[in-house]
Amino acid sequence: MRKRVNELEQEGFQIIAIAPSNASYISQFKEAFGEFPFLIAGDPKREAYRGMGHHTMPKWKLLGQAAIGFVTRKLDGFIPKEQKKKDFVLKSMKTQDVYIQGGTWIYDERGVMIWNHIDQSPEDHAKIDTVLDVLKKNKA
Repeated sequence: MRKRVNELEQEGFQIIAIAPSNASYISQFKEAFGEFPFLIAGDPKREAYRGMGHHTMPKWKLLGQAAIGFVTRKLDGFIPKEQKKKDFVLKSMKTQDVYIQGGTWIYDERGVMIWNHIDQSPEDHAKIDTVLDVLKKNKA
């Protein structure tokens, strides 16, 4: 999303990311990965996540998928090579709920939800082209 934020904004929409962390941890994330051209808000109690139907993947399932991904080399880049990013990811794996699955929600200017996608696994993110198609179809 960071790379294609301009395309989303050209359709008249704004991106707001919600992270299952507090403001301090979000600041550490941005320090490691760089600034984002949109707001990242915190939901440390996971109230929004749970209220919107997101779920926490069982630890054994996620670790099993990670093991298979490492063996098949499909998860190359899962742990960043750059030390600052690597340190943050490893710290997150020990201290944060890395098992909660995210999603993508689109609301119109009145706050009515027009589309959503709840991730079922770490690799199951909404495709940006799908999001853009939805935005174009719902442009005011």
